Amino acid sequence: MEKHPLHIKNPELQTSEEVQAAVEKQERLEGEKVPNDPAERIEAYMDRLENIFLNPDERVRERNLEMFRDKIYDALLIKKENFPESYFELQQRIARERGQAVEEIPANIREQMMDVAIEDQRHSLDAWMDYLTSDDAVYPAWFKYFAWKNIIKLSQFDKERGEFKKRTDSTVAPFPDIYREPLAQIADIYLKVKEDNKNLKEPEIKEAFSKKFPTLYAELIQKSLAASMENREEIKGEWVKYEQGRIGDAAKLFKSLEGKGTGWCTAGSSTAEAQIESGDFYVFYTNDSNGEPTQPRLAIRMDGDNRIGEVRGILPHQGVEPVMQEALDGKLSEFGTEADAYRKKSEDMRVLTSLEKKHENEESFTKDDLIFLYEINSSIEGFGYQKDPRVAELRQDRNTEEDMLVIFDCTKEEIAHVPSQINEHTKAYVGQLEPGIFQKLPETLEHVYTSFPDKKIRREEVEIGGKSKEQLISEMETAGINISDYAKSMIENPDFVTGKPEQATLIRLTVADLGFKSNATTDQIYKRAEELGLELCPADTGPNYRLKYKNQPLGEYFYIGMKQITDSDGDPDVFKLVRYVDGLWLDGAWAGPGGGWRPDRKFAFRLRKVEA
Repeated sequence: MEKHPLHIKNPELQTSEEVQAAVEKQERLEGEKVPNDPAERIEAYMDRLENIFLNPDERVRERNLEMFRDKIYDALLIKKENFPESYFELQQRIARERGQAVEEIPANIREQMMDVAIEDQRHSLDAWMDYLTSDDAVYPAWFKYFAWKNIIKLSQFDKERGEFKKRTDSTVAPFPDIYREPLAQIADIYLKVKEDNKNLKEPEIKEAFSKKFPTLYAELIQKSLAASMENREEIKGEWVKYEQGRIGDAAKLFKSLEGKGTGWCTAGSSTAEAQIESGDFYVFYTNDSNGEPTQPRLAIRMDGDNRIGEVRGILPHQGVEPVMQEALDGKLSEFGTEADAYRKKSEDMRVLTSLEKKHENEESFTKDDLIFLYEINSSIEGFGYQKDPRVAELRQDRNTEEDMLVIFDCTKEEIAHVPSQINEHTKAYVGQLEPGIFQKLPETLEHVYTSFPDKKIRREEVEIGGKSKEQLISEMETAGINISDYAKSMIENPDFVTGKPEQATLIRLTVADLGFKSNATTDQIYKRAEELGLELCPADTGPNYRLKYKNQPLGEYFYIGMKQITDSDGDPDVFKLVRYVDGLWLDGAWAGPGGGWRPDRKFAFRLRKVEA
């Protein structure tokens, strides 16, 4: 039997505990022995992952993904011992073409180059995992898993040759980019093949279709990239509503998007049907050369009766074109408070466009402009899947050191970069964290960064203790805060103990801020936090912080650094504070001692008091 791609990447995987557990579970459920073949055993493991990742509850999917993410990395990311020498020869050639004479790459530089390449692979893999487990991916569950199993076998898409290269254990390139419209079209083609071959069993169809997947995906990407929308300068048009449950609307929606190159997954017939089933769908069409509204430029997908599921445009990564902002704002005004989060995004895009024009006209930025551009008070939010590239472009042309002086209203001497520079006149600290750093920083110091402007350390006072379990739950429910079953089971656990009322100073930072360049375990993170002068939060910090932090931005989440509490499934958890589209949540997150956390994951720890 042909080797499973995961066995090629990681021969030890098929004998691992997690694969053995998956095999035993499949044998119990099906009553049949799984053959002692690496491919068969790993396939059983992947089937187990299918059930884990495609749970209908988004919060359960997120939790499961965090539990298994490290195992997926181990199985799929290139190992350092497999880096081909040709990769380093290519880097030498690139350096020579830039005028840099490089005879031999030192060992430490080779290590750094491998770390960067592995991190790029990890980032591309994260993008697929996060997308396919999100509610934005409206494909059927079976197709998400089908796409995943095929994507992990491919390298990057070669636009010039119009094809994908297969991955091997020595592939250095990241995993393929996500093209949503072609994926939706593949789902349609699969369903048609299935309908035309009713005499074949589904596993046979999937196996045959998998062989065609790379070629088909490449062809559809080429068509999508080549598709152009006429009359792009036109902004006049009209909104069309496709109603949930109305017969024929899904077909009309699909037909109106066909061949337009929007990049939306709605450009697939089956995904259009799935989206109409979950709520109404609005599209803004601008006029074509004949004055007819046929050019799709904006989309608003509803999730249920009143809640907006997503807003998309036709820029790369589905961002909204600046010229379409007025049309979008007018429509959002019809949705009341349900659209507040999206109005914030719209206003951010409007301000960003005004700064772009100022830059083009060589006008000076005001202090308020800089506070916005550097996201001092809040993040700049857009409608696409990735951050608006104009933010980085505008920052790139500026002198960050000079801008900091304007933003913080200070002199150069009032910004400390190492602990020895901190004094009573310090207005900002921008530097690495060292042991005991937080005890050296003045309590009134508002601006603390490990790197400006992206790595801000947040400090907040929270009152903890003095409330019973029942009171905490009651106050959260009264405030409209959602409590997951995991979080509720943690609160009800005897290990959840509340103390006397007191003020706690919380420090919120990322795993990277703690000094980790790659994934770190829970134990490693806790140990490093202690070295820096922080300590674990009392058990009731999560619920009390949740009650106070009500203006949390949409999509933001962080974890409470605390002693783990066993949840209803018997897993070690910490509290997670998050805001989804449906509101504020207190959730529980798996935090096994050896569990891995990505560098961008945020934790809140308590500032350790200094004894007088």
